[in-house]
Amino acid sequence: MKASSGAQRQLLDLADLDAELARIAHRTRTLPEDAELAELAKQRDAARDDLVRAEIASEDLEREYKRIDSEINGMSAREAKDTALLQSGKLAPKALTELQHELAGLGRRRSVLEDELLSVMEQQEAVGAESERAQATVLDFDTKVAEATARRDAALSKLAADREVKAQRRGEVVAGVDAALLAIYDRERSQGRAGAALLRARRCGGCGMELDRGFIAKVTASADDEVVRCDECGTILVRTSESGL
Repeated sequence: MKASSGAQRQLLDLADLDAELARIAHRTRTLPEDAELAELAKQRDAARDDLVRAEIASEDLEREYKRIDSEINGMSAREAKDTALLQSGKLAPKALTELQHELAGLGRRRSVLEDELLSVMEQQEAVGAESERAQATVLDFDTKVAEATARRDAALSKLAADREVKAQRRGEVVAGVDAALLAIYDRERSQGRAGAALLRARRCGGCGMELDRGFIAKVTASADDEVVRCDECGTILVRTSESGL
């Protein structure tokens, strides 16, 4: 295939732009902020789990507090009633003894419940502190996520702007490239190769292989408008003063 040396050199501009676009695409997929956000999300979920456990424990303790408090109030009311009956002086000796025994039992039970209530209150204080800590941790992670998201969005915005500039420039370059030459370039690119690269110091700029003497001799003998392709990778080799021919 024939193409002017100038037309072939345009492929180098195109290859550079495609390499830039590939780098932009790679950076878009591998932003450090995305990894940071993923880690922050895991840590925030763990903090939220801690908060949920603390809230559940707080609800359980509140129910236990109300149960014990209700039982203590019931006993206090019973003690007050029995005390009034005891002080009335209307009870027979046997009934009086039984009532005194009941009052003593109520007092002991109430004392035990009051100790249990105090323990529950201490647990509520500890769980409340844990809940506040977990809530503060969640809020802190929310802030960090918002900051990382803003940085990620700013980076994506800049990359998108760079991609738009490069894509526009690529369109301008493509418009000036011979259609047949562009078809070869695009076919090589579609197979994961460079498409076109500089032949520098007898080495292919696409695959990096040093070309053998026989191939170099053939290239040297070729006309400037002859399209030469690497024997190793098929990349179009663009010849310049750097080619060492």
